[in-house]
Amino acid sequence: MDVPDFGIPPRLAARMSMAEQYEYLRTRLVSRRTLVSAGAVAGGGLLAGCAARSASRAPATSAVRGAAVPPFGRHLAFGADPRRQMRISWQVPSPVRKPFVRIGTRPDDLSRRVDAEVRQLRTPGVRGVRPVVEQYYLHAAVDGLAPGTTYYYGVGHEGLDPAAPAHRSAVAPFRTAPASPERFVFTAFGDQGVSQAGRASDHALLRQNPAFHLHAGDICYADGNGAGKTSDGYDAREWDRFLQQNDPVARSVPWMVTTGNHDMEAWYSPDGYGGQYARFALPDNGFDPRGAPGVYAFTYGNVGFVALDANDVSYEIPANLGYSGGRQTAWLERKLKELRTAGDVDFVVVFFHHCAYSTSSHASDGGVRAAWLPLFDRYQVDLVINGHNHVYERTDAVRDGRVGRAVPVGGSTDPTRDGIVHVTAGGGGRALYAFPSGVQDSYEGHVTRHDAVDSFHWTEGQHNAAETVEWSRVRYTGFSFLKVEAEAGAGPRLKVSALAQDGARIDHFEIRRGG
Repeated sequence: MDVPDFGIPPRLAARMSMAEQYEYLRTRLVSRRTLVSAGAVAGGGLLAGCAARSASRAPATSAVRGAAVPPFGRHLAFGADPRRQMRISWQVPSPVRKPFVRIGTRPDDLSRRVDAEVRQLRTPGVRGVRPVVEQYYLHAAVDGLAPGTTYYYGVGHEGLDPAAPAHRSAVAPFRTAPASPERFVFTAFGDQGVSQAGRASDHALLRQNPAFHLHAGDICYADGNGAGKTSDGYDAREWDRFLQQNDPVARSVPWMVTTGNHDMEAWYSPDGYGGQYARFALPDNGFDPRGAPGVYAFTYGNVGFVALDANDVSYEIPANLGYSGGRQTAWLERKLKELRTAGDVDFVVVFFHHCAYSTSSHASDGGVRAAWLPLFDRYQVDLVINGHNHVYERTDAVRDGRVGRAVPVGGSTDPTRDGIVHVTAGGGGRALYAFPSGVQDSYEGHVTRHDAVDSFHWTEGQHNAAETVEWSRVRYTGFSFLKVEAEAGAGPRLKVSALAQDGARIDHFEIRRGG
């Protein structure tokens, strides 16, 4: 039987928000009495797999035996407390019964068993473009762990026990956060996708032995256009390839993602985040944990981390502009105030997708500047990490839109006095961008003259305004990632480095407070 085409005409879609497109499709499907056959969740009134979050959780015993069904795509994430909580996620190619995790402090003693939940996605097909796709994601919430401890785990289901000798080689380790602050390393990039470069990024960051990794959005690129429209080219199977690609690193290094414009997948929910919710189990302490999975916070050692969804405030790509009704920004202020008054937190790092300060192809987003920069300044955020532009670019310390202190390669800065350094780390693996015509790369070992750069920022209505900026300090057109070493104690500091895929350092600087 032919697969129906339920797309929205492109000219109409261009004038609609994510929620309006979703309602259009839902109404059209209902009117043609094809909800279930087109992939809707029966009884849920929503499109395939989108689920009003709770409806997308299939019972863990709802499928058939799976002795020959191989798990793949393992990926970890912390719970709200990285000292005691880990979320273990994976995928199976077909339904299984009673999925679970076995875990223990030795690879040969996985005595604890934790049941997993199934989050099923059904992506509707489009005639002549893509088939119907069924995907099954499994998540186990492991709580009550001991701080600073290495654990070993295996994933399984009825008919496949990871503790059995035949599956022992698939057992993987992870480590919880320490009970009290101590030195640690984390890595970060955005805009990875599936490619040889994306795999190389994984291998490069794994050599740094990070405690965890921050992914600043545009994770997989199953949605190739990134406009948040049902007319976007979309292939849900790209997620299968992505999770297989990243398994060797994400199975042991918690992979803390946030949401980019390419992560708005219009088929799954009014906000486009049903797919992200199904595939990732992230801390559920954001302003709306069932509606915005990429918004959350956690503290590791002496550093507080805040993940944000910049689609909510973006002037450049307005498909989800204002969807939270200001609730995300209000939550952000509460969270920053909480972190700044916490006695054991020295530094605050915020990461999200769209850039407040960048000069490459997408340039700077005025919506991000208007909504969030006043809060970053008020609460003296120490470091902002973005993706979106597929390059490495780093600013001087910026205060009130101007250079508060020049921070050359090897320099240092104090956010309480100088302002905030913003890093665009969008060289995670997707095809690279360029800087404006005539603007040269300038990085460690290849520092060029520091000149003003002619750029622009996005304004309301998807317009842009020209600007000439002094804050663009380091630029590198190449695949790269960020490595940050956090030190606690009498003289806490963040030692920030940018590394090319071959390990060569292209930038470094330090952040200290009150020194």
